[in-house]
Amino acid sequence: MPGARQSAKQGPRVSAIEFQLGSRLSSEGEKSMGYAVRADFCRIFETHMRSLYLLALVLTADRSLAEQCFVRGLSDTGKANRVFKDWAHLWARRMVIRNAIQMVWPSPAGSAASLSDRSDGRGLTERPEIAAIATLPGFERFVFVMSVLERYSNHDCALLLGRTRAEVAEGRIRALNLITKLPNLDREPLAGISAGS
Repeated sequence: MPGARQSAKQGPRVSAIEFQLGSRLSSEGEKSMGYAVRADFCRIFETHMRSLYLLALVLTADRSLAEQCFVRGLSDTGKANRVFKDWAHLWARRMVIRNAIQMVWPSPAGSAASLSDRSDGRGLTERPEIAAIATLPGFERFVFVMSVLERYSNHDCALLLGRTRAEVAEGRIRALNLITKLPNLDREPLAGISAGS
């Protein structure tokens, strides 16, 4: 019996070692195949902290929600399916957008209001273009940021927002009409919060 107990004790130890070795090999294999690993996402969130936070802020129109969205985005990228290293930055932005959607649930005009439907934009940021976008109704704000600034297709926006392509197209038109009516807004800095920054 003592021998059986000893082999039972050694069994889990060996499998734990094999598991750790397998995890290392898997991680090394992913690195060599060009897949992003947790360290890559951490580096992206550190390097692009400002633009990822601004993306979360402009979507949620709330500092507290933006911080939560940013942190969840970092956490979720570590749990993501395999992502090519070259796509890791876009995937990080997508995680921030997805988390903002889950936190705010934007709804089209005429539907039930979302959690953070509209902000007055004051005190949100010193950047007037971000404050201006924050004044848009929730659905239009999300559609504007996703389709105009992030360049998502109507189809991709509709899938992420759980809406039809027609609702997304109408939301973008409403958002663009509202943006053009905002006084004293310099449109050039809007590019500073898009995917290219």
